[in-house]
Amino acid sequence: MAEEETKPTAEVAPPAAPLAPTGKVSQWLTQNGFVDHTALAVDAQGVEIISVEPQFLLPIATALYAYGFNYLQCQGGYDSGPGDDLVSFYHLIKLSDNAIKPEEVRIKVFLSRENPVVPSVYWIWRTVDWQERETFDMYGIVYEGHPNLKRLLMPEDWVGYPLRKDYVSPDFYELQDAH
Repeated sequence: MAEEETKPTAEVAPPAAPLAPTGKVSQWLTQNGFVDHTALAVDAQGVEIISVEPQFLLPIATALYAYGFNYLQCQGGYDSGPGDDLVSFYHLIKLSDNAIKPEEVRIKVFLSRENPVVPSVYWIWRTVDWQERETFDMYGIVYEGHPNLKRLLMPEDWVGYPLRKDYVSPDFYELQDAH
């Protein structure tokens, strides 16, 4: 029996995911010196999404406000999965008098579970007040600089954040007397 020669097989790396095309807002940010963002793929409606590190959220949000994104349509959060990042997202719209289709952009801030802290955009868009409180209450994302960051839906003494995917529901919760 002849010994078969074993040839080393070259490992083939999976093809890299194609980079998302840079959208109009991302290009404007880059042209104006705000290079600390990443263009992500557009959403199902074709709206541009950019990712921002927490420490660059306020400068980029302020720049977008100056660019004309004067309406915060929605702010919220979600859990990417047990052990994965938490995400704080912002849906911005550029409203003007004669716009047939207002320009939109989405911002996502990916946060570690261990320290989910991001600056509050309350001082740019005041409508985010209760939205940041709800995200704090349900996911535990702390919005630094928020004027009244406290639980909104859950009792003040509730332990944990109910919408995290690793949340374990308590067996019971003892209600306090209402008087």
